[in-house]
Amino acid sequence: MVVNPQSHLSSHHQPLPAQYQTTDQGRASAEAYYNPNATSSSTAADMSPKLSLSSTISLNKSKYSMPRLGFGIYQSPADVCVKSCLTALRAGYRHIDSAQFYRNESEMGEAVRQSGIPRSHVFLTTKVLSAGGSPEKTYQKCLDSVKAIDPGEDGYVDLFLIHSPSPGSAKRKEMWQALEKLVEESKVRSIGVSNFGIGHINEMKEYAKIWPPQVNQIELHPWNQQREIVEYCRNNNIVIQAYCPLVRNNKAYEENLVGIAKKHDKATGQVLIRYCLQKDWVPLPKSDTPSRIEANADLYGFELDQDDMTTLDGLDQGPRGAIVQAVKND
Repeated sequence: MVVNPQSHLSSHHQPLPAQYQTTDQGRASAEAYYNPNATSSSTAADMSPKLSLSSTISLNKSKYSMPRLGFGIYQSPADVCVKSCLTALRAGYRHIDSAQFYRNESEMGEAVRQSGIPRSHVFLTTKVLSAGGSPEKTYQKCLDSVKAIDPGEDGYVDLFLIHSPSPGSAKRKEMWQALEKLVEESKVRSIGVSNFGIGHINEMKEYAKIWPPQVNQIELHPWNQQREIVEYCRNNNIVIQAYCPLVRNNKAYEENLVGIAKKHDKATGQVLIRYCLQKDWVPLPKSDTPSRIEANADLYGFELDQDDMTTLDGLDQGPRGAIVQAVKND
């Protein structure tokens, strides 16, 4: 018998009811669920919904929504990945991000099954990096990922992304059409892209049945804010996911960041993730250290003020601030 890891947690960390997981009830509904005794205010400012661990964001042209905080598992080896995902799920994460390239898709799915949390309460993402050599082979390659993550006749993936535009125009088309077919077959609920610039996304109009992509996952943090593609995505209702929000700890001792962390009595990593949330990005912090996994979800007892946000905004270095890559918008 699997013990439900949620049994020892407060209601704040429990999964949302199904109706909040599969429809866009909005942050206000989630907040009302977790704070039934909260009093409403007559002022517009106080009525604005506050971020919480249960906050979700709507996906364009979809009845589904995505948790605002994700858990990344890049470079999480198979023998560690299940444990890390279970730790994350116990801490309240309901969104995990994998990829074919990471070689841990099945471990992500196994963790959900071991957790005892209903599949519909957890948002699972994967990505395809390269085409299979033909439309059918590419489709089968993506279908194999779905089966690895969620075995069974009714298995599905919540979000499937093209990992990179680097394979070229013809291969991007082949991968996108394979993902569209999986959506038609209800094997994938939402589809998107990663590391795509403006030109890559506009090009998709020539062949895509589903346009715009529902998500663009790119590197984002104060030193690499990618403002041009971020503005484009917002204007086209494309949800922006932020990978490397912690800058792989390379900026943990940066003077401005340390000052803000001390001001709020928080770790620098918590400030960076909170910054992403307040920018309306969906951050995907990664760690295999249990204490850090838990700390990276402890983001809702403080808020960065305008001075904090202005200071962090001012750290942008453009493309040279990227530690992986900035998109090409040509």
